[in-house]
Amino acid sequence: MDELIDILDANGNPLGVSRMKSEAHREGLFHPTVHIWFFSADGRILIQQRGKHKDTYPLLWDVSVAGHIGAGENIEKSAVREVSEEIGLKIRPSDLQKIGVFKSVQKHSESLIDCEFHHTFLAELRVSLEDLSKQESEVGDLKLISIIQLEEELGNEETLKKYVPHSLDYYKTILSEVKKLL
Repeated sequence: MDELIDILDANGNPLGVSRMKSEAHREGLFHPTVHIWFFSADGRILIQQRGKHKDTYPLLWDVSVAGHIGAGENIEKSAVREVSEEIGLKIRPSDLQKIGVFKSVQKHSESLIDCEFHHTFLAELRVSLEDLSKQESEVGDLKLISIIQLEEELGNEETLKKYVPHSLDYYKTILSEVKKLL
């Protein structure tokens, strides 16, 4: 779905202009996104398999919930909205713990360049996997995976291929921050 998003400079500062998401991706314009990583009290991480019709990384495993921040939209409200849309879970901004903003540039093709700043949050998953309802157009599957298994798979050249290629430093930061909360 195309939507109006705010444009940032290469340092993540707002430029005071908005463009359609498709234009930002076509021209490689920086823009803000949200990433929400859910973890369970027993040391598991919720991961999402991207839908098979996604433009980028279809069927690869990724962050629990992610999405673009609408033009002028509050970052935490955007995160709450994305969680509700993608996995059917109602949360409050106070359920989110921000752990950082991560710059990411992914050139998928000449006409699809993701230049994003991921506002990244952790949140405890307090419901069972069966209580979540995935947005069919966005989400192929959801599963809970132990931190240990995720670390092993990210550290193995073969199993790493089933995950969206975020930087290993990004993944290590997420896992480290989750461990601090357990």
